Amino acid sequence: MVYPLLPAFITGVLGGGAVALGALDGAADAAAALVKLVAGRLADRPSRRGPLIVGGYFLAAAVRPVIAVTAAAWQVVVLRVVDRLGKGLRTPPRDALIADVTPAPIIGRAFGLQRGLDHVGAIIGPLVAWWMLSSGADVRKVIVASLVPGVLVLLLATWAVRGGRRRYEAVGAQEPSDTLPPPTVPYRPLPPAVIAISFFYLLRMPETLLIFRAQSLGIAVALIPLLWAALHVVRSSTSFLGGALTDRIGASRTMWIGWISYVALAAGMALATRPVAAWILFLAMGVVAGLTESPERALVAAATGGRHGSGFGVYHALTGVAALVGGIALGFVFQRASGATAFLVSAVGALGLVILWPFWTRLHRVPPP
Repeated sequence: MVYPLLPAFITGVLGGGAVALGALDGAADAAAALVKLVAGRLADRPSRRGPLIVGGYFLAAAVRPVIAVTAAAWQVVVLRVVDRLGKGLRTPPRDALIADVTPAPIIGRAFGLQRGLDHVGAIIGPLVAWWMLSSGADVRKVIVASLVPGVLVLLLATWAVRGGRRRYEAVGAQEPSDTLPPPTVPYRPLPPAVIAISFFYLLRMPETLLIFRAQSLGIAVALIPLLWAALHVVRSSTSFLGGALTDRIGASRTMWIGWISYVALAAGMALATRPVAAWILFLAMGVVAGLTESPERALVAAATGGRHGSGFGVYHALTGVAALVGGIALGFVFQRASGATAFLVSAVGALGLVILWPFWTRLHRVPPP
């Protein structure tokens, strides 16, 4: 409900610019990086995962509605950072829980299912926001109303982690010691593949700037929630495809296909001049998430042995820091030059990563999960 409205809220209501939008995504993800490291380390003990997951959802549900009373762009950025701290608390233990209870041959599909359902949830909220805006509510009222699904999510999370704990015990897993690695699976550091993934997050255009670009091409603010909901329809459907491809052809190849898709679509956004092109390209961007999110997590799960919590903590931390630097840099280019230039820079940088990836995988023996 809230996220797709933030670019219009910051630029139209509070008077911020593209740099503020770039910082909004980047600073939020980077601030959560340290929390993800700590949460990941704590999540190596399954008994701690439930409180971390529920606590993370509680923090987000409590803070997000407060955005409605802000008076300056920097205040939105600060509150968004706190919101993402909640995400930092819940994400590594959630991914670790999924990795632990899923058989290896279908782990790509498991993460594809999780990402797909996450995007399904992101369809409903924007539709509610569009309905409220169409009924005469302003952006601030929509943000306040986000408290209702926030409370519902908190209740669902409390129920879900109990089921995950029972499933973990059912597969016969043993809780690792705080001081010793699991006796059967030694801890392995993250492979160089994760460094390459972080470069992609450095080069990728923040979603706030993607929305801002769509607005600048003529898409009305009132239609942005619909556009955002439609994007997640594409993300949800392609997440299942990405998970299945990960299990069939390998995570490395699936992710590489996703990067190629991003290069083509980012270049298209740079060259677009009409609203219809913005609609098509914006929705097609959903394919990128569907083809990258599942294989990224499958690579991390395959590389971290029994310490899935720590592994996912490091992965989310590195990509968060990369998103901060990239978001601010691309936002600066967007504001000082143009949106077209910023997307072109992003596309060219990602193209370089696409070219280097096959050599990188051979050089560092990236494992196919």
